[in-house]
Amino acid sequence: MITWRAAGLIGAGAVLLAVVGLVAGSAISAPWLWSAAGLIVLLVAAACVVDFIAAASPKLLRLSRSGDQALWLGESGEVRLLLQNRSNRVLTARVRDSWVPSAGATPATHDVRIEPDRGVAVATRLTPTRRGDREAVRVMVRSFGPFRLAYRQTSRKVADRLTPAWRVRVYPAFSSRRLLPEKLSRLRIMDGSVVTRGRGQGTEFDTLREYVLGDDVRSIDWRGSARRSDVVVRTWRPERDRRLVCVLDTGRTSAARIGDEPRLDAAMDAALLLASVAARADDRVDLLAVDTAVRASVTNVEKRTLLFRLVTAMAPLEPALVETDFGLVAGEVLRRERKRALVVLFTALEPGALGEGLLPVLPQLAARHKVIVAAVHDPELARMARVAPGASAADVYSAAAAQRALAERERVAAALRHHGVEVVDAPADEFASRLTDHYLALKHTGRL
Repeated sequence: MITWRAAGLIGAGAVLLAVVGLVAGSAISAPWLWSAAGLIVLLVAAACVVDFIAAASPKLLRLSRSGDQALWLGESGEVRLLLQNRSNRVLTARVRDSWVPSAGATPATHDVRIEPDRGVAVATRLTPTRRGDREAVRVMVRSFGPFRLAYRQTSRKVADRLTPAWRVRVYPAFSSRRLLPEKLSRLRIMDGSVVTRGRGQGTEFDTLREYVLGDDVRSIDWRGSARRSDVVVRTWRPERDRRLVCVLDTGRTSAARIGDEPRLDAAMDAALLLASVAARADDRVDLLAVDTAVRASVTNVEKRTLLFRLVTAMAPLEPALVETDFGLVAGEVLRRERKRALVVLFTALEPGALGEGLLPVLPQLAARHKVIVAAVHDPELARMARVAPGASAADVYSAAAAQRALAERERVAAALRHHGVEVVDAPADEFASRLTDHYLALKHTGRL
């Protein structure tokens, strides 16, 4: 293969001959000009052949990779490609390390010069725009001759034996992480207020301490006082080791875009914040992702590894354009959770999906567990429902459609509450915070 330099030389020769012909005029015959043009082409072709033969073979390169294998969405990482020249010639090459478009790989190409039996590492910076597994596709190496008139080229797919595969797992963004200190502070305050308040619904015995003036005499532990020869009282704290099950609906409704992200991503963000606070409250957190089959499951995980296990399970999830089987959802929850648990179902308040799928199986699920339906809605819908003075007919029809959609959401929410289900319906920017606050309120009042 030839480069633009070879074509440029032929073009420059043609221009030179044209100038000579114009200057010399009739002193130079046309056959001489054609012979000179042929000689120029022949010389350039011979130089290209020599350059092609002198170029190092890219097939003798040995490739290997190193670098980041996991990133949070919105962060950047680096993957290095090591090229080892196993030929006996100097390799002057242009290397293209190709990734899937959503990996955000830069730069597109690398120019390298590698001595025989030496190696060079080139770095590709990745800034993924989507979560999930982002993979390397192929490595293209174009080896130039010493005059850069011709080149040899090889393109190796990842399936090739000599081309190393590499996969970077991109975790969900977890943008609500900024709210975690506030929620944990509320949890600590709640713990202290329950201990001060004393025994009540949703509390369990904590410890004994000495009686101080003002304590409720009904909290005195007489057996403990007899053993210590001093008056001691019992203190109480919110119940621990409760069960929390986060169920992600990965069916068709999760594919709808809320702002700049799918509804499923907003649900993941809220689930991560809720799980982090629940784990700090010493509750046990499980995860299910279901549409027509169980797509992900995280159960019986220790607190210190919970967040890692959750984001690892969530990262490859994608919305499926199928109707969610809520019978399967209820069956899986009832099979896995024998004791009473708080079940948070992340889905959409759509009459078609919930009216025909969830409501028939809801009584069986709500009879054993506390159920919350958590739905995120697009604030654009509320904006469309408002009609400005002097609006056009199209705006009026859009507002009527938006108001009808909002009314249907309210009817679905009312039907769910009629079955004893609590509903958290909030815009995307407030969804994670409101859901976690609702959990803390349930825990504070002992209704888990």
